[in-house]
Amino acid sequence: MIEKCRIIDLPKIADPRGNLTFIEGGKHIDFGIKRVFYLYDVPGGAERAGHALKTCQQFLIAMSGSFDVVLDDGHQKKRFHLNRSYCGIYIAPMVWRELENFSSGSVCMALASTFYDASDYYRDYEEFLKSVRGEPS
Repeated sequence: MIEKCRIIDLPKIADPRGNLTFIEGGKHIDFGIKRVFYLYDVPGGAERAGHALKTCQQFLIAMSGSFDVVLDDGHQKKRFHLNRSYCGIYIAPMVWRELENFSSGSVCMALASTFYDASDYYRDYEEFLKSVRGEPS
């Protein structure tokens, strides 16, 4: 699943008065957007996330500042550094994600393919690994 996760560059309209970037669900990202949320006031160097989603697809953008996204599909790990508001990372379902190394003042915006559903989350890494490997819980 990790091979489906990738950085996506978004349209950037440059203007001396300020740049503009936009995202259209089903065009720039492969899913319709059902939910938008953002993380802010995260202390510098702090970590967030620490979960996987069973069915939900997400797209994360560093709207301000920077942070690292560590992805793990139970077989391999990849680290991505986000620091531009005109690109983001697509995260497929069944990929564990950790957000690390936040710079001070960072804002992480997340676009999600589903409404919030607590039952869609794996919050325990060992439980996630068992599911990925087809082992009984």
